[in-house]
Amino acid sequence: MASRLTKYLTENGYINTSVQKGGIPRVSGCLEHATMIWEAIQRAKSEKLNLDVIWLDLANAYGSVPHKMIQLALRMYHVPEDIQVMLDDYFSGFRMRFSNNSYTTDWINLEIGIAMGCTISPILFVMAMEVILKAAEDSAGPANLGGCCYMPPLKAFMDDTTIICSKEDETRRMLERL
Repeated sequence: MASRLTKYLTENGYINTSVQKGGIPRVSGCLEHATMIWEAIQRAKSEKLNLDVIWLDLANAYGSVPHKMIQLALRMYHVPEDIQVMLDDYFSGFRMRFSNNSYTTDWINLEIGIAMGCTISPILFVMAMEVILKAAEDSAGPANLGGCCYMPPLKAFMDDTTIICSKEDETRRMLERL
């Protein structure tokens, strides 16, 4: 299911691979992400242009994704309803409880978190991040790197997101939207 969902999302252009570099097979990843940002900084420096760069890292990335965000992403990207129902059933079964020497809690339904190690988790995480990135993408124009060279104001590798803006007010707006 993971490979079919990934293929569906990429073939239909639902994941912007010029922004999100992680979790998508055959898309250059971490090294390209870091290199592009480094090149943008060097270019702005040599052209004596203003460039605001903010690196963000989502704490407990997989564990902090609300299941409702996954449901929203599945609907937003027109994933077939039978797949949505299957994934809903899967996530509604996430439960845990705590024990010590003298006490065990009742089972608690989890409403947040994607299972590490599950083959579908990376693409579901990318979908959730894409919802967040899309909500913020119009907050700023492309960063001006001089010589008619521009870079999108957002770059992401899984949960590592970088804001790159030429104007401080756009940087602030983008950060607030994220």
